[in-house]
Amino acid sequence: MGAALALALVGCGTMMPGGNTTGGTTGADLAGAAEGPDGPGVSDDSVKVVFVAVDLDAVKKITGFNTASVGDQEAQVQALEDWVNDHGGIGGRKLDAVFRLYDGVKDTPAAEEQLCNQITQDDKAFAVVMTGQFQTNARPCYADRQTLVLDASLYAMSTDYFDQYSPYLWTASFPEYDAFVRAYVKVLTEQAFFDGKDSVGLVAADSPVNRKTIENLAVPLLKDAGVEPEVAWIDTTDTATLFEGLTQGAITFRSKKVDRVMFLGGSRLAALFATAAATQGYEAKYAISSYDNPTYFINNKSKVPPGFTDGMVGIGIHPPQDVPDDDLPFPSGKAETACLKIYSDAGITFESRESARVALPYCDAARLLKLGADGMADGASFNAAAWAQSVDAHGSSFQTASGFGNALGDGGRAASGAYRVLKYDEAKGHFVYEGPEVPFDDE
Repeated sequence: MGAALALALVGCGTMMPGGNTTGGTTGADLAGAAEGPDGPGVSDDSVKVVFVAVDLDAVKKITGFNTASVGDQEAQVQALEDWVNDHGGIGGRKLDAVFRLYDGVKDTPAAEEQLCNQITQDDKAFAVVMTGQFQTNARPCYADRQTLVLDASLYAMSTDYFDQYSPYLWTASFPEYDAFVRAYVKVLTEQAFFDGKDSVGLVAADSPVNRKTIENLAVPLLKDAGVEPEVAWIDTTDTATLFEGLTQGAITFRSKKVDRVMFLGGSRLAALFATAAATQGYEAKYAISSYDNPTYFINNKSKVPPGFTDGMVGIGIHPPQDVPDDDLPFPSGKAETACLKIYSDAGITFESRESARVALPYCDAARLLKLGADGMADGASFNAAAWAQSVDAHGSSFQTASGFGNALGDGGRAASGAYRVLKYDEAKGHFVYEGPEVPFDDE
């Protein structure tokens, strides 16, 4: 079984950091590009947008991991297309939504290049709403071909990364990575996670963006918090390097008596590390975040070493994979309620917020596409730069249905603008939120 499949199946979804690129369009360049021709997939009366889905129910059967079914994703995309077109379309044009099912079991750089070719050359799409694409060549491929990317997966994207791909790369559901890291370290400090310790184990996916963020941001922040990071870099290229790295990390932490561990770079490393640590008899207290898919530990308790979740604390930015509905009523807030109404009007319902963990980011993407297009001046070119200018002007009114707060407008490219403290409640046997939403810009 390949590493991509292993990662994708730990909770049926994953995040991996992006790679290094150069370029980008900002400032005056953005204004100049906005005056250029219409983008791909744009006609006088329609805009083509491809929604990419992964057959999560199929891959779930391969591993036996328990997770809520995400339902009929193609029907969900159709519901969004109907809603957009019933409410004025995309800047007055009809939304032509195309559904593409991606085989996450066979996720490789070659497979992602092939999918990018199909969407940009065959479909000639204006935009792609991405899930289940985690190779570092995916996003560069779309941006290089001037296709707008609305990333609907938990994927680490820093400000530099967004700038390098401006105006093509966005997320309507998740936060900017550097802001997340700052908040994460701050909360762990405030929650006394490091108290009495002089070191912390940091399990980190090894990629250019994650290395840059950890070396230039996370490590200095941790040192300021009074702990020396012991970094275990994990090569997620394939199954062998993945589990070899996790096992070696557990051995190193044990030998150096490091008993506090946190995870950065996603890839559901926390769940996979649980197995590696158990094989080495290593025990510690662990930090947690939404990037570690907290619901995996609840839905698959028989596969988690006893006591692994005890004392877990961190931050949550994605309720569908953080807490049960009895901890946060479903739906909560105007955006989530509005998205569920779009689906219910089409006869689509969800048994829980977890089962809507794909549908809600899809809805966020459709709503953001419409907001940007509707805010463009009459007669303006319909391209990514013009759309970006509109979101910069009007994005502060957007609210993600998948998380908390808002960080769009005035150059923001990641919609999630706040977090909540996340803890494992041993009495309840699941994770809970503690305290109010905290804006990332408070850091």
